[in-house]
Amino acid sequence: MTHTRRVVVTGIGLVSSLGIGTEPNWAALCAGQSGIAPITKFDAAQFATRIAGEVKDFDPLRFIEKKDVKKMDVFIQYAIAASQFAMDDSGFVITPELGPRVGVFIASGIGGFTTIEREHKALLEGGPRKISPFFIPSAIINLAAGQVSIRYGAKGPNSATCTACSASAHAIGDAFEIIRRGDADVMIAGGSEAAITPMGIGGFGALRALSTRNDEPERASRPFDKDRDGFVVGEGAGVLILEEFDLARRRGARGQPRDARRRHHRGVGALRLARERSRAAERPRGARRSQPEAGRRAAIGAAAGVRRQRRRARVAAGRGAAHVRGAVRPRGARAHRRPSRPRRRRAWRHASGADEADDSPGNFDMRRISVGPSVQTRAHVVALRAGFKTLQF
Repeated sequence: MTHTRRVVVTGIGLVSSLGIGTEPNWAALCAGQSGIAPITKFDAAQFATRIAGEVKDFDPLRFIEKKDVKKMDVFIQYAIAASQFAMDDSGFVITPELGPRVGVFIASGIGGFTTIEREHKALLEGGPRKISPFFIPSAIINLAAGQVSIRYGAKGPNSATCTACSASAHAIGDAFEIIRRGDADVMIAGGSEAAITPMGIGGFGALRALSTRNDEPERASRPFDKDRDGFVVGEGAGVLILEEFDLARRRGARGQPRDARRRHHRGVGALRLARERSRAAERPRGARRSQPEAGRRAAIGAAAGVRRQRRRARVAAGRGAAHVRGAVRPRGARAHRRPSRPRRRRAWRHASGADEADDSPGNFDMRRISVGPSVQTRAHVVALRAGFKTLQF
């Protein structure tokens, strides 16, 4: 097993302010609805920001036994619900034989803030004897992944990231790498958050990071608008089922390559732009640097995939045909004579962006080469396109 294994998405689970379940969320998105509304979880009259994206009408007893609810913070409950929706969507069943090859990677930016505030209040009012024995297991971030693994018997890699707003994206990217390098065949990956609490809203408000557009909450979240005045806190969970392609195909996973429910995951780029926390970058340099990294990783896997797939792909370059390593000669086409080895090597390096020294996303620009019809559905083209997206599905 190598890092060139293909990864596909076979299940999606969502719990958000738009609805509980993937289909209600999709319907609300298609209808243009907003989940942002006045805060109801606590009295926010004294706060500058009084709006948030709360999950409405969530009943944990739909997903968790009553005796276990008190052992879990709300963010863990959201993660379990989203994982159930994703598993149902994928149709994947974890058997004892598959368990060691199935992992969980669920992130959170802040963890069990609700539990932390509740137990701190209990400490101040009644002393340490009033602290619940379930305080720590309910609050720490990795217990979302831990509880999901216990629920489904996933005994493979289990981890969690805590990288603020990008935590879930990092979890999906790291889960993808785990499958691609052969440490697991299936990963339950995503993130969960439940930070609409007095301390959560108050803390972000003290940073002057939140929108105060309380009179029109549906229009408050406008990150790319010149009149933006901050972000809006939301809560919920999103989970994907990532599978190794051959396993998904053997078990007859729902969907075809053209189906929007199953997408190939090619490359991930994650970089940290060192900068003062309270100041935004003048230019999106971090995003620009992460895109070529995603493209580079995708190109590595795609290059090996082209060689492995019985020489199916070919790239036209200059006069005649410059064959990608692994190309097949078309029948009865004398015009497509096999070029010399140096020319083939130059064409391949140019197509994959290996001869570029700069770090711009143009390393994988499709406009630099022409491709034949058979190439357009192959992994090579996905690698070329991956330079424009941090996560390529």
